[in-house]
Amino acid sequence: MLSAVGIATVVIGLVVHEASGELGTPLPPFFAFWDPAVDPAALLWIPVLGLSLAGAIALLGARVGLGTFLLGTLVLALLARLAVAAAREGVDGWYAVFGIDPEAGNEYLPALPALESLGVRDFLDRFAELSPTLPIHPSAHPPGTLLLIDALGLDDARELAAVLIAAGTVAVPLTYALGRRVGLGEDAARAATMLLAFSPAAMLYGVVSTDAMYATLGLLAVFLLLGSGWGSRILGTAALAVASLFHWALLALGAFAALVTLLRAGLREAVAVSVLAGVVVLGFHGALHAATGFDPIGAIRAAGDAYDLGISNARPYLFWLFGSPVAFAVALGLPTAWYAARSLGAGNEAALALAAIIAVSVLIGLTKAETERIWLFMGPLAAVAAAALVPARRMPPVLALLAIQALATSLLLETIW
Repeated sequence: MLSAVGIATVVIGLVVHEASGELGTPLPPFFAFWDPAVDPAALLWIPVLGLSLAGAIALLGARVGLGTFLLGTLVLALLARLAVAAAREGVDGWYAVFGIDPEAGNEYLPALPALESLGVRDFLDRFAELSPTLPIHPSAHPPGTLLLIDALGLDDARELAAVLIAAGTVAVPLTYALGRRVGLGEDAARAATMLLAFSPAAMLYGVVSTDAMYATLGLLAVFLLLGSGWGSRILGTAALAVASLFHWALLALGAFAALVTLLRAGLREAVAVSVLAGVVVLGFHGALHAATGFDPIGAIRAAGDAYDLGISNARPYLFWLFGSPVAFAVALGLPTAWYAARSLGAGNEAALALAAIIAVSVLIGLTKAETERIWLFMGPLAAVAAAALVPARRMPPVLALLAIQALATSLLLETIW
């Protein structure tokens, strides 16, 4: 049923776009342009991807210690991401979106002068009113990313890209930790780690997008929130509060944790987690307001205005009610989406909770299209859900299919990031 809906959405999107061009993306339901391109250096980087894939398959089959597995997966995931990006644009593809690409004007570095001229406190105090004057990405997000860039002294596209690539890749070993925390066995948790490492979305948008860093921040928060002890939960709510200063949508991961807790431990525990998260997040933003004047409500309204003034406002709600989750599912990797859907039908807690936050996200209509990138923080949740049902013997072909999909997408389509 879900497969039929997905195929119908893709077909309808392409037909309607060809007839009228009124769906708001060049290749609906995907945010991409048909633009085949191969960098001459692809002759080097495609074999690197192949070696990363072979290493991943070997690592899954070997009985190595956990530390060796996680370190190996981290390295392989990093190589795979760099290889897919460089196959299309060469090494410039690792940082171009922040520097030499036309899209760079919509990113974070051009917004730094506003922060540097005012200072941190005054910038936070005036952020809601300054937001409309900033480039689209910093204006549609809270100020956490700009604060981090300023604190680290980053003013160069290469430096910023290096930090974001490293931070985003950390989500790969953290996916193992989340898998174990939601009840996956050792082999299934390792499979989840590899499903994220070779997810087309993670490889395509992990180099380079701030959303890759957001995925890591959100994953850390949800992992801690799902801990059995209150110490872990308190740390999780603190991590969630900090994460919300980078991307408002990461608050959905608090709902994910509460739903998983409800399904596994009952209503009382779920309410306790929800109340704790609400108190800490509100307390964090209240304290920040008291210290700096930062207005979170005004910042949220400003982010909404940024979406309304952009192309998202022209995208018809009814089509993107289906188009957004379909694009996200395809970008996850077709095998991962298939097994995650089967886990949903089997009543897997992570799959059910993920489906719930996706349903709410599309119903409120704030994010219409570009979910391949914007929902990158949900990728680890889908990998964990899918891994619950992927047979170990099928992991090699599954990973191969994921790598092929990612490479084909990179070489045939221009995704901007």
